[in-house]
Amino acid sequence: MSRLDLVLVNPGSRRQVYQSLAPTLAAIEPPVWAGLMATFIHKRGFSVQVIDAEAEDWTVEEAAQRVVEMAPSLVAIVVYGHQPSASTQIMPAASALCRELKELAPDLKTVLVGGHVAALPERTLREEQADFVCGGEGPYTLLELLQAVKSGRSEDYRNVRGLWYREDGELRANPPAPLVKNLDAEMTAVAWELLPMARYRAHNWHCFGVPERQPYAAFYTTLGCPYHCSFCCIQAPFKSGEKESGYKENVNTYRLWSPDVVLQQIDRLVRDYGVQNIKIADEMFVLNPRHVAAICDRIIERRYKLNIWAYARVDTVKGDIVDKLKAAGFNWLAFGIESASARVRDDVQKGFGQEEIFETIEKVRSAGINVIANFIFGLPEDDLESMEETLQMALDLNCEFANFYCTMAYPGSPLYDLARQKRWRLPEKWSGYSQHSVDALPLPTKYCSAGEVLRFRDRSFQVYLSSPKYLEMIARKFGGETAQHVQEMASYRLERLHA
Repeated sequence: MSRLDLVLVNPGSRRQVYQSLAPTLAAIEPPVWAGLMATFIHKRGFSVQVIDAEAEDWTVEEAAQRVVEMAPSLVAIVVYGHQPSASTQIMPAASALCRELKELAPDLKTVLVGGHVAALPERTLREEQADFVCGGEGPYTLLELLQAVKSGRSEDYRNVRGLWYREDGELRANPPAPLVKNLDAEMTAVAWELLPMARYRAHNWHCFGVPERQPYAAFYTTLGCPYHCSFCCIQAPFKSGEKESGYKENVNTYRLWSPDVVLQQIDRLVRDYGVQNIKIADEMFVLNPRHVAAICDRIIERRYKLNIWAYARVDTVKGDIVDKLKAAGFNWLAFGIESASARVRDDVQKGFGQEEIFETIEKVRSAGINVIANFIFGLPEDDLESMEETLQMALDLNCEFANFYCTMAYPGSPLYDLARQKRWRLPEKWSGYSQHSVDALPLPTKYCSAGEVLRFRDRSFQVYLSSPKYLEMIARKFGGETAQHVQEMASYRLERLHA
């Protein structure tokens, strides 16, 4: 029997990241990037397996033991989050897995790949017990590294594009790898057959009024985002590949799978796994009208009864697209409103008008689509007054759900570079970049301390979920049982070290 070529590992971090929310409230997401890279490598004739320690709820020791038993030529620990900002919070689990693997099997070759890793490749290689680090999005680097490892010649590492490694005790960095350009042909779909599909679970709000949160799946229809919000790190893994391809520094690539290939993936999820609850994981799905409409049309033709949610922007919902989205099963759209203050929004390049926010939300809800509104407290221009205005806007909009975040300077974002330049205090550990962790440490603003921002965020969540106006709306739309669930959710209190 030939040796297994590659194992991709999704480290288990849910309990550390989400505290008491992990067992029942938090979603259990499929590792989309691990599944895509598995497809990319398998298409080139290599044998691949995926270990999802997160879904299996395995300890570091259990995951490492399983990897060692599989004895692959190469282990790739994947540090991509379920959304871009979630990458850094996975690092503690990835780091622990690297250490455990090195102790159990010192000769086993390991590589770290993902958004956080691509943002800080040199630091990652210096600090972690991995043999290699990927400085880009991953697929081509993994392919060429696997070929080099199997050749048995260490000098071949010099030809692996996008690779950071050690040679004679010195750190080396190779020229960047290209981006995957033909998504349809090279990374057609997530390798669902390699994942424990029965274990994935939708967000609780995604299934308000829906009997079951399982089965569930998430996938991309596009990669990247053309916008330049200063707090966002989505382009971090793509920047070196963009540079290699000749793009200017200020250009963000935006790649698409064709609607036909997207529907092939949905067809399989429905047919083979009975999936109805779906998350379109694109950073910005409602953007390209032709792309969105074509996907909706194909879903409508099939008469699937799906429960889908996706991201949109206040200024990208145009024409009659909302009616088509609803007909296709898009029951939720998520909007990054961020702040009620135009001054605060403009400072982070999130420029749209106040009236546009209310008009767009009303338009979407009138079409029968629920809204999850995302707000951020602690942006650089925020003060207590502007944060209070944001909370009041959330209460006035009274959307079906709301997320309240603190401003984090995520590695790979312009805000991280600014924070380093200004010597603002950053979390001492990578776990401190999680919104829900014990040691969460947001940025201070020009006017508020980090502790004030964190306390305001936690209080706002309780205020929103306990609002009589909100609870009445939830009971009316989704039933009394859902309203009771929301009240139970409001009873959870996160332990905070810095509040």
